[in-house]
Amino acid sequence: MTVFKDIFASDAGLLSLAVIAFMLGMGAFFVRYFVRHMHADEARKGGQR
Repeated sequence: MTVFKDIFASDAGLLSLAVIAFMLGMGAFFVRYFVRHMHADEARKGGQR
C-alpha cells in the first residue's frame, strides 16, 4: 500500500497519474472520432465497397 501513498503524495506521482489520465482520454477521443468518421464515410458511399 505504500505504492499508492507514494503516487498520491509526490509531485512525480501526481504528474504520472495526470499523464495516464490524459492519454486514456485522448485514446477514447480518437477511437470515437475514427469510428464516427468511418460510419459517415460508409453512409456517404451508400454502404458500397
